[in-house]
This record gives sequence, structure tokens and C-alpha cells, in this order.
Amino acid sequence: MAEEGTSDLGVSQGVAERAPGVSQGVGRAPAVEPDGGTTLLAWLARMREECPVWTDESDHVHLFRYEDVQRVLADPATFSSDTVGRLSGGERQAPRGTLLLLDPPLHGKMRRLVSRAFTPGLISGLEPWITELTAELLESADGDRFDLVDVLANPLPVTVIARMLGVPTGDRDLFQGWADQLLSTDPEDPESVRRMEETGVTISAYLQGFIDDRRREPRNDLLGTLVHAELDGERLDDEDIASFATLLLLAGHVTTSVLLGNTLMCLDGDPELFERVRADRSLVPAVIEETLRLRPPFTRIERVTTAETELCGTRLAPDTLVHLWLLSANLDEDVFEDAAAFRPDRSNSRQAAFGHGIHYCIGAPLARLEGRVALNALLDRFARIEVDPDARLTYHGTNVFGARHLPLAVKRA
Repeated sequence: MAEEGTSDLGVSQGVAERAPGVSQGVGRAPAVEPDGGTTLLAWLARMREECPVWTDESDHVHLFRYEDVQRVLADPATFSSDTVGRLSGGERQAPRGTLLLLDPPLHGKMRRLVSRAFTPGLISGLEPWITELTAELLESADGDRFDLVDVLANPLPVTVIARMLGVPTGDRDLFQGWADQLLSTDPEDPESVRRMEETGVTISAYLQGFIDDRRREPRNDLLGTLVHAELDGERLDDEDIASFATLLLLAGHVTTSVLLGNTLMCLDGDPELFERVRADRSLVPAVIEETLRLRPPFTRIERVTTAETELCGTRLAPDTLVHLWLLSANLDEDVFEDAAAFRPDRSNSRQAAFGHGIHYCIGAPLARLEGRVALNALLDRFARIEVDPDARLTYHGTNVFGARHLPLAVKRA
């Protein structure tokens, strides 16, 4: 993980020789801190132009252009999601519930199983309750200043996920603490990794009681579905079920939480557009989609090669870890005209925030629904909303693109 404040724009010498104009030396992706991503965005633009396939100091390969990222995501046979198994030499195997790390055919079977909880009808059926929950959460926003993340962006998706799983929504503070711990993990820090593993054990122990309960008495919730479902004639084991629930807790929470904050930050930069959206709520879905393009919640995802292959003239050996920069793909000027601008009216909305292909985010419709409901509720309740100009924002690490907290200054409607 990149160190906070890093501004080194260099790349590895071997790649620099194939990309004139790019400085030589050991390179790394700049962190979002301390400038809110400005240096990172400049670095990504430079890499798209001068070094679209970059090998870093760890011999990992990074892709920055939209078409290259989409090509890899569309080819699971060559670019595996099983980074755990392949990079450990087959010594470790991700639980079946870790959907993001599964390849076909097991991925397709598992996805069909869990997609029962994410059908369009079931998701749209949640809207009245999500609307009510959003209003309830905003009631705690006293005065003319509050933190969007604390009041709404964190508790909303965590509470929704808890309800879907069938665990007490009153435990959302527990979920939030676990998600914060998992998000703060530094894979290069053994102590940080140890804390992450302890958190995983704690989450599994918490979920085990509910899993046992569903085995004794079936219930019509996501945990109940997973407990009694069969895959190739076999029931999922407890580790599979806990793994999927943990994944849903983390990925589902982060996606919506960061999306809400990023939406307000994008609109804050264009007051005239903000007022147009307030007056015409039909623009809200396009605003959400453009936010996902310009400021996707996750900056990158990983794949690993299954065999020797070639990308843009670069030969990749088997078991090469490939970082796919979703943020960079979404800013590719060859695909998106005026890519750095926030333009909800753009005709091309093929943003890559939710991935592509078989691993396209299963929770994307839920995240869009939560974002739309939340933005409408904020516009209904407040006549003026702006990011507090006196606030010093802090940001997540390089892999999550958003502010940890977002103080707002508001005026009630």
C-alpha cells in the first residue's frame, strides 16, 4: 500500500525504457492523502498517456486504459480472480462465499445462489423502508452543521445489509467498527494484517450464532437462504456463509458510504448544477452515475494471469498479479469526452466503477437505490448544502477513493 503523502511519479526502469518521457527509478502509486487525490489523478493521466502497462517494484503489472481494463475483466480464463490460491501456490483456498475470488464454474454457481437476494423486485421492494430509514437517520442531524458520514453515509448501508442478512440492525455500530478495521489494513504491516485476521475471527464468531439458529429454524433472509441452499448437491459450510456475509458487510457498506460522500463533493464543486438537480429530481440518477465514473468507490481491483499472455506488446508470465485501475479507466480521454469534468448529461455512461463481465458488482442496483434515495432526502430536507469550507478532510487509503468524514454546512428547507 502506498504511503500517505507520496508524490513520486517515477516508474520502474524496465518500463521506462518502453515509455520515453516517464522518469526512471522505483515508482509507486501516489496516495490520496494529503491533497485529496490531485497528485494521484495527475499520475494516472500520465500513466495512461506514457506508460499504459507498468511493472512496479514488486513485479506487479498495472493497467490504466479503459479498453485494457475491460479486456481483462471480460477474460476470466486468462485473468483469474483467484489471487489467493494462485499466488500462494495452491496452498490456500478462498471460501466459496468469497465471491470476488472465485473463477468459473464455481463462481457462476455461487453467484446464482446468492443472487436470489438481489433480484430487481426484491431490491425495489426495499425502497419504502430505505426511504423511511434515511429520514430517521437524518433526524439526528441537529443544527446547521453535521458529518454526512457519521449521520447517514455509514449507518444507512450497514443497517440495510444487517436487515438483508437477518441480523439485528441495532448492531450496526459493531459492523461499522469491523468495516473500519478491515479497511485500515496495511498488507505490508504484519501487525495490521494480524489485527485484520483477528477481526475476521470475531466477525465469524458473531455470525456463527445466527447460522446455527437458521439451521434449527429456517428464516426468509439471506443467511437463511445460504444455510439451506445446495451447491452441486452439497450445503455450504459455515465458513462459506460467514465469508459471504463478511464480504457483503465490507463491500456493500463501503460502496454506498463512499458514493454518498463523493456525490456531495462533486455537486459542491458546481453550485449551479446543484440547484438544477434540486429543481429537477429526474437528474438524480444521472448524477449518481457520473459520480461513480468520476470518483468510483474503489480505485482498482486485481486479477492474476493463468498462463503466459500479452498485453499492449508486453509479455506477462503465468501467475502475474495485474492491478486494474478502475479510476483511471473512468477518466480515459479516448472514451469519455472532457473526462475530468463532472457532466451528468454525458451521452457515454459506460463507467467501470462496478466492474465488467461475470464479476460485475451484484450489489450495484442496491447501491444506486441507496444513493438516489439519500440524495433526494437531503435535497428535501435542506435548502442549502455545502461541504464545510473550514473542514480539513481526511481520506481513505489508495484503494478506496473518498473522504473518511464529510462535514456539511446546511440550511433547513
